[in-house]
Amino acid sequence: MARYTGPVCRLCRRDGTKLFLKGAKCFTEKCPVEKRNFPPGQHGQSKKQKKVVGYGLQLREKQKAKRIYFTLEGQFRAYYEKASNKTGVTGELLLQQLETRLDNVAYRLGFAQSRRQARQLVRHGHVQVNGRKVNIPSFQCKVGDEIAIREGSKSITILEDAKNFASGQRSVTWLDINRDNLSGKVLSLPKREDIQLPVNEQLIVELYSK
Repeated sequence: MARYTGPVCRLCRRDGTKLFLKGAKCFTEKCPVEKRNFPPGQHGQSKKQKKVVGYGLQLREKQKAKRIYFTLEGQFRAYYEKASNKTGVTGELLLQQLETRLDNVAYRLGFAQSRRQARQLVRHGHVQVNGRKVNIPSFQCKVGDEIAIREGSKSITILEDAKNFASGQRSVTWLDINRDNLSGKVLSLPKREDIQLPVNEQLIVELYSK
C-alpha cells in the first residue's frame, strides 16, 4: 500500500480524536475535529456510529500510531518485532523506537510544526546527525547523537515559523534543545510518560500477539 498523501485532517476525524498531524492548526478553533466532530464522508454526520470493541479497537489504535508517525504497515510491524525481542515492556519499547526516528526527533526539537513537515526537511537533506547529512526519516537516533539543521539551510522560512510554534509547546525532557542554533542532543531514550499521545500501545501489542 502506498503512503497516504490525502488531507490529513480527515484521518483525525475518522479516529474521532486529534492526532496532531497539521501543526499549529491543531491548536486553533480551525481544527476540523473541533468544527466537525463526526467522521468524514457524505453520510458521516447522519450515520449512527457503532461502538468499536475487540479487534476493531485494537486495529484502530494501531492505525492511529501509524498515522501519527507516518509509517507503513511493513515498517510498523518491523518495529513491533524488534520491540518484542527486547527485554522490557513491548508497548513502551515500540513507542520508544517511533519517537527516536529522525523525523520525529527533528519535530520534537522544533525544526518543524508537524512530523510530516519534519519528514520533508529530512528528505530534502536539511538535517544532519553528528555533523553528517542524513536524509532518511526512519534513521534511529541514539543517546548522545547531535541533530542540527545544516548551516546552509538555516535561512529557510519555515524554520522561523516552527521555532515560534515550538516555543509555546511542552518541553521535551529527553532532548537538549538549542533553539537559537537550531540544534539539539539526545540525552536519554524517552520514557512512556514523555510521550503524550492518544495511543493505547497495549492494544497494539494484543493485536500483533494473536
